[in-house]
Amino acid sequence: MFEGLKARLEKLLADHTPPGDPRQRAALLHSALVEAKVAVSAMQDALAATERNLAAERKQLDDAERRGRLASQIPDPETVQIAEQFATRHRERVQVLEKKLAVQRDELALTQRDVEQMRNELRHFRQSGASGSGPTPNQEAAWRDLETAGGVRPDTDVEGELLKSQLDRQQLDAAVQAQLDHLKKKLGKE
Repeated sequence: MFEGLKARLEKLLADHTPPGDPRQRAALLHSALVEAKVAVSAMQDALAATERNLAAERKQLDDAERRGRLASQIPDPETVQIAEQFATRHRERVQVLEKKLAVQRDELALTQRDVEQMRNELRHFRQSGASGSGPTPNQEAAWRDLETAGGVRPDTDVEGELLKSQLDRQQLDAAVQAQLDHLKKKLGKE
């Protein structure tokens, strides 16, 4: 189950991450980590289901063996033979489920180790500052294109900031005046 996820992660990282874009690589690694955690959860659910099935099958085996012992106490060879057939089937199912459970536990351990490795890689990636704090090269190119077309960056738009602060000031003045008018009316009535 997880091998396909890991292969897709490696292909995704190789195909879509240019060497100069560490932010995108970190984002893809984070996305893969989230997907891997979901896979671990699904594997844990499947493991729990197998454990429940094994417990139920063991109970059925015990019941079949008990019935076989009871059938042997009465002189009915056909009933003894049928009970033994059921016990054999349940015994085989128990063996298969035990093998399945062991494989699922091994697979879960491998997957959890891979998830921890990805988590450590992402943590190291973020701590090393490789995720970048400024805009990516693609973002820079997009801003340059917008500025060439007459647009402005929000962080460098001084006129826009002044206009915004003037509007905020006007709204504040209007709110203060409305409150003052309301208080005058209230005091005038009393």
